[in-house]
Amino acid sequence: MTDIDIWIVIAALWLATFIARSGFWLAGNRIQLPQRVQEALRYAPACALAAIILPDFLMYPSGADQWDFSWHNPKLVAGIAATLFFQLRKNMLHTIIFGMVVFTCLRLLS
Repeated sequence: MTDIDIWIVIAALWLATFIARSGFWLAGNRIQLPQRVQEALRYAPACALAAIILPDFLMYPSGADQWDFSWHNPKLVAGIAATLFFQLRKNMLHTIIFGMVVFTCLRLLS
């Protein structure tokens, strides 16, 4: 692939991203989403976050492409601990700090 091909791909991806992200902004109030779609979109950020984070929790620590559900996986244990902590405290900043402390301790101990 030549340099010009790479720049063409970058420009095409930029254009596709711009169109996809600015479509509703450019349309303004002319497009009204149904109430049911608006309610469903409220869950999109949580679903996207779970789709990104959950596989990272479950991957084998050495980077191999296999799942690790054991207690030897520090990311999984720290994620479970942080989830339980959040259920008790309901404070996101404290949960992030607690989860990182648990993860760091588990990494240092293993």
